[in-house]
Amino acid sequence: MATFLHWLQHETPGLLVLCAAGIAALLLMIIRFRIEPFIALLVTGLLIALAAGLSPEEIVGTAQSSGDSLLEDGFASILGHITAIIGLGTILGSMLEASGGAQLLTRELLTAVGERRAPLAMGLSGLIFGVPVFFDIGIFVLAPLVYVVAREGKRSILLYCLPLVAGLSMTHAFLPPHPGPVVAAGLLGVDLGWIILMGLACGLPAFILAGLLYPVWIGNRIHLPVPDDMLATADAMARERTEQGRPDPGLGTVALIIGLPMVLILGGTFGSITLPAGGLLATVTFLGNPTVALTIAVLLSFWLLGTRRGMTGAQLSELTAGALRPLGMLLLVVGAGGFFGKVLAETGVGDALAGSLQATGLPMLVSAYVISSGLRIAQGSATVAIVTTGGIVAPLLQAGDHSQAQLALIAVAIAAGSIIASHVNDGGFWIISRYFGIPVADMLKSWTVLETILSVVAFAMAASLSVVAG
Repeated sequence: MATFLHWLQHETPGLLVLCAAGIAALLLMIIRFRIEPFIALLVTGLLIALAAGLSPEEIVGTAQSSGDSLLEDGFASILGHITAIIGLGTILGSMLEASGGAQLLTRELLTAVGERRAPLAMGLSGLIFGVPVFFDIGIFVLAPLVYVVAREGKRSILLYCLPLVAGLSMTHAFLPPHPGPVVAAGLLGVDLGWIILMGLACGLPAFILAGLLYPVWIGNRIHLPVPDDMLATADAMARERTEQGRPDPGLGTVALIIGLPMVLILGGTFGSITLPAGGLLATVTFLGNPTVALTIAVLLSFWLLGTRRGMTGAQLSELTAGALRPLGMLLLVVGAGGFFGKVLAETGVGDALAGSLQATGLPMLVSAYVISSGLRIAQGSATVAIVTTGGIVAPLLQAGDHSQAQLALIAVAIAAGSIIASHVNDGGFWIISRYFGIPVADMLKSWTVLETILSVVAFAMAASLSVVAG
């Protein structure tokens, strides 16, 4: 037994077996026993730590020094970086949703491009509105407009809904303040400005192919009319909005609220490269901090989208509380993922993986994409795929000399893998099927293929850019 334990805890093959067993246990708990990912990640991390020979004091601390422990350090290392960013981003998206900014933006785009190019307008709406708004909220808010446009166009609903969900998916996967890219940035130690730049560089070409070209091809082959109950819902929501009597915000206001934080974050990132030391650099760096930039945008939204349009302080408070309420489980999953990654680093599993991956000759970017894709296909959750892959990959990058651009591209590769091949174990699959009345067989032909195209093209762009960045 002692020989086996020494092999398991100190030899590279044993550490790799320990890692594989841990991931298998994680997937078994999530897929077979339907245990919440937060609990599954926490239990897996504890089991790996104990099996690797770490003492209970190292893992959880002591009564005298409970703060000095692997458990608390793992949670704090990632939650301290992302909690405020995700919370502020969620509030910002809720303000845009409640103010009618999404509907205004879509209507303006439809007017600008014309009825014949309505699918393009829906795709751009998803792309723009998807920056501050969660994926499922974006579908909920914009789906009624898809129903109306599809009814007037008298063509398959796939032509209109697929561009929309592709835009929402692209921003959700690759751009802050969405949880996936923010978590990847935190785990890998990447400035969010670089994440925005590389996310756009890789995500936009993928969106064009998956969100604009593919829907035209599949929409002309699968004709799905808009169900009557969905049209009734759209008409009811339109009447309700008219009865409220609250004016829509201006298009410039919506654009300002959406674009300001990204501009400030990018300014802070590239100001540190181009500006000399001094007061201007300090100001740009302060304003470009993601938490500061999003706080400014949220306060502006409270004024421009809230109080100036008749919302009371109590209504703003209620809206903010409602926006933050669903974040608890997400943050717990991310924190448990941070602990899981810390365990891999402290037990030597990370070093063993690094040596094994180097022996295969695969670049780190490719390995990250493959791991993330496998986890995504197996258990369905993009968040779990990102936090688990980030925890595996982060220790492997510590010894290397990687630039911020290279790290950002690895983060993009992880995010790309986390959205591949959405199928029946993915909650987003069922949301789209329900909201747009798409049968499961047609979902597999349309949405599953679209997500795979989005994933593969974004990864191909990241791989291409890594050659230049390297």
